[in-house]
Amino acid sequence: MALAQRELFDGADEAGAYHDPSRFGFFSVLVKNPDGGTFQSSHRLVDMPTVLGLVDKTRDSWLTQAEFIRPNRRVVNLARVGLLFADLDTYNMPWAQGRTPEQLTNSVLYLCHDQGLPTPSLLVFSGRGIQAKWLLETPVPRQALPRWNACQRYLVERLADVGADPAAKDASRVLRIIQTVNSKSGEICRVVHVENGPDGQPVRYSFEYLAEILLPVARWQIEQERRQRSEKRQLKLLQGTKNSELRGFSGRKLAWDRLEDLRLLTKLRGGVQEGERMKHLFWRLNFLLLSGATHSGAMYHEAKALARELSPNWNDYRSKELMTLYAKAKQYEAGEKVEFGGRQYSPLYTPKNDTLISLFQITDEEQRKLRTVISTAMAAERHRERQKARRRAAGAIDRETYESQSLSRTKPWEAFGMSRASWYRAGKPTPPAGETGACVLHDRQAGCSKSVRITNGEAKSGDHNA
Repeated sequence: MALAQRELFDGADEAGAYHDPSRFGFFSVLVKNPDGGTFQSSHRLVDMPTVLGLVDKTRDSWLTQAEFIRPNRRVVNLARVGLLFADLDTYNMPWAQGRTPEQLTNSVLYLCHDQGLPTPSLLVFSGRGIQAKWLLETPVPRQALPRWNACQRYLVERLADVGADPAAKDASRVLRIIQTVNSKSGEICRVVHVENGPDGQPVRYSFEYLAEILLPVARWQIEQERRQRSEKRQLKLLQGTKNSELRGFSGRKLAWDRLEDLRLLTKLRGGVQEGERMKHLFWRLNFLLLSGATHSGAMYHEAKALARELSPNWNDYRSKELMTLYAKAKQYEAGEKVEFGGRQYSPLYTPKNDTLISLFQITDEEQRKLRTVISTAMAAERHRERQKARRRAAGAIDRETYESQSLSRTKPWEAFGMSRASWYRAGKPTPPAGETGACVLHDRQAGCSKSVRITNGEAKSGDHNA
């Protein structure tokens, strides 16, 4: 895009490409203070144009890329996210030294093409590096966060050669605001490339399309490993790497859904009693870490948000139990795994549903409203309902309809004014319903023929000599 067109993007315009002030939710702004510290404030989306218009452009300033249901940027409060992004620290790459922002842009575009990645909708020069952004046609809701995270991880891996920051890929991330200064370089953050769509606006992608391109395996094709080993049942910690394949997508999605179930359970019960708070906090945080939506470095920030959700004035979230969880989270991130009974598990806790049901005393009525924390019997009931729905969609009739249409239920012999045995001996005649006509049936046992006339569904009969 020509320079004049790129310069049309100010902070509000760029933010408006993935934030919608008409939606409910919150965003956060982070500003660097003169003393070197930072100040964060959260605001309603409706106030975004006003807030960004008041930002001091002479100070380092950052904006959340996602939107939240509460006035903080913790991932547990995520509402939706309208883009994929990668923060490229090109200044750390030897080949990039001395290159202009435009030259860096060309390098990023070339690598995306070479890697088979869709062209970014926007490329932003942050003052030292490049921010690549892929705008979405519709925002990804919180329920799809594990899949969004998987796409983010894949983008970072593919863009490692241009300095993609592996720590800057979570939904709570803040990136620099357009037209504000980067005090480390003295440069101004600005848009350096816009990929136009057919309508002349920045191109937008379907999230399903990006996921199909980026994820090595589609969500419905993910296999669950079922190998059985005969080794002695014992626990041992196995060393791993950060690139371990232990963290499968299906496991992350299950962990996120379990977190959501526990939060819903609290709403169903109208809150959590004081003695139950730490139990809820511990397991929510465990599933949050297991989902990959956050990491050990942000664990206590997320714990604080979860604690306030349980009770606004409860701040006792730095217990020994959470210290143990923190250590397990570090092992998880290092790719370590626990081997038990010949199978490998995450160092974080992966309880069975029955364990959670017993631990939280979840009733059958509550389970019916939950997504994943359900008993085997409840799962079987849902499976039957799904199968019934599929059969109906395929044109099958339900049992009640079938039985109402069955000959044994409708008693067609009554329409002829005869017994069931006589009807069978006569060959089970079934004249068209509602038609007027006559038929002669021969009753061998009675030695006569019976004339039956059907008139508007009513039968009149008479006997004749054989």
